[in-house]
Amino acid sequence: MLQRETGRLGHQSSVVMFGAASLGNVTQQEADDSIAFARAHGVNHFDTAASYGDAELRMGPWMPKIRDEIFLATKTGERSKSKAKEQIYRSLERLQVDSVDLIQLHAVGTIEELDKCTESGGALEALLEAKDEGVVKAIGITGHGHLAPMTHLEALRRYSFDTVLLPLNYYLYSLPEYKTAFDQLLEQASKEQTAVRVIKAIAKGPWAEGQQRDYATWYEPFAEQQVIDACVHFVLSFQGISGFASAGDVHLFPKIVDAVERYGSMTDEEAQRILQGISGYSSPFGAPTSIA
Repeated sequence: MLQRETGRLGHQSSVVMFGAASLGNVTQQEADDSIAFARAHGVNHFDTAASYGDAELRMGPWMPKIRDEIFLATKTGERSKSKAKEQIYRSLERLQVDSVDLIQLHAVGTIEELDKCTESGGALEALLEAKDEGVVKAIGITGHGHLAPMTHLEALRRYSFDTVLLPLNYYLYSLPEYKTAFDQLLEQASKEQTAVRVIKAIAKGPWAEGQQRDYATWYEPFAEQQVIDACVHFVLSFQGISGFASAGDVHLFPKIVDAVERYGSMTDEEAQRILQGISGYSSPFGAPTSIA
């Protein structure tokens, strides 16, 4: 399993992170099988959130066995100091751990949301306090939407976050404004040794109205192995990116891991040819046009 350093944190992370967004939607046995698969294939970075239903509870029974072997990250979507602090300690209880390696401000994709987190009495104060108390080791920020790169760039001006987590795929990077903002964020993050990690690598676009949803993702994912290979190749071709979170559906996870394990077998030109040829490729956040 390919590993890259997580910014200034010094952790050698598997480039694919176990994304637990939909783990709460499966049985404990299905969750166990997926986590066991991840560990067997060298995945050592697990990313969850308080808002992912029972995901933290599904992961909890594993922590006594693997806690010292993994990088564990969770998130709080609360915006006030008091509620965020309460949620952090609830996550520790659900995960059955004394501390996490990373706590992240969740879903901060606009300046308005960033303002709520960073104002006096905002959630950032809770994260800083939790770090002082030793229950979190590092502080990050995550965001969705087309404004996430610009928002996270501003976030780094307000506080030197250890990590950022935001969307990136071939379609999003084809949008000129998104590309410009993402490149600026990468440049600033490199200067600060902030780890850039990405999501939505295999997102095809929004589910169509009435479309049968075969996967437990809020967007339609790619499912063909060759296309997943190209998507993974694209995001990993950015050397400034330390890793990406897998789509939450446990049935897609083995395909994503397979693509990572074969990273390097596809050329940039081959990946571009595959991704350029996709009909209906669009932004999961509702971009009005598509590449194809």
